[in-house]
Amino acid sequence: MDHQAALASFIASLRARGSEQTLARYERACIALLEQLGDKPLQQATRHDMQRALARLHAGGLAPRTLAVTLSAWRTWFRHLAKVGEADPAVFSGIKAPRAPKRLPNALTESEAMRLVDAPASAAEPHSPAIAARDQAMFEVLYGCGIRVGELVGLDVRDADLDRGEMRVFGKGRKERVVPLGAPACTAIRKWLDLRSSLVTEVGLPALFVGARGERISPPVVRRALKLRALQQGISSHVYPHRLRHSFASHVLQSSQDLRAVQELMGHASIASTQVYTHLDFQHLAKVYDQAHPRARKRKA
Repeated sequence: MDHQAALASFIASLRARGSEQTLARYERACIALLEQLGDKPLQQATRHDMQRALARLHAGGLAPRTLAVTLSAWRTWFRHLAKVGEADPAVFSGIKAPRAPKRLPNALTESEAMRLVDAPASAAEPHSPAIAARDQAMFEVLYGCGIRVGELVGLDVRDADLDRGEMRVFGKGRKERVVPLGAPACTAIRKWLDLRSSLVTEVGLPALFVGARGERISPPVVRRALKLRALQQGISSHVYPHRLRHSFASHVLQSSQDLRAVQELMGHASIASTQVYTHLDFQHLAKVYDQAHPRARKRKA
């Protein structure tokens, strides 16, 4: 099997279980590997070849996080090729991407988040009442539920139980979870559903949120709408869907101090992914310490 055929077969195998964004990243990573290997067949690639390829990409300016995704793509591709005897996954044994510095979540303040979702109708998307209602519902769900933009665009009408105040969400690996819907989100979704039919062009389309052409909305459309709302509200820093997710986690944790509950709401497989938000509330923790710890009370006395 030639290189291009091997790559096409690999990408096709991923299509049923990966997002278009993931497919594009993996395809770019594998193309980069082929460029590094040159004419060398994949079956003859060695551990040294992989180390050198990774090092060259690092020297070329790829960030550690991108290199980690790249290495993951290579490993996955070689496991796929190993099924037909076209490559040996063992060539990656012991190879690790450079460690990326830990990035702290970039959350909005509570006042910024409330300004964003409480924007008056005049500041919403001006093109049509339906678009304005859709955007308001999307922003309420993003901040009120803390879901990922990929989870938002994948929502169907049937996933929203407005009477019970719940939303069914399918996360990474199609793992299902149920998150609570607050009263503002329920109200916004009801207003959007009253106008949704004016945009939908396909009979029976299940998508909860649709674009101006009547099809299931895409992540870039959500990002543009959110950026516009932030600018209209005078929020100069970059606002994007995942920043609302960070804000949701940070604000819930600040109020509840319940890390496990936030983990469940966020759909994190590991508590370690949720613990990164604890740094944002150090002042609150210090206050709790001063009020509760015997040594702190003695110090104050």
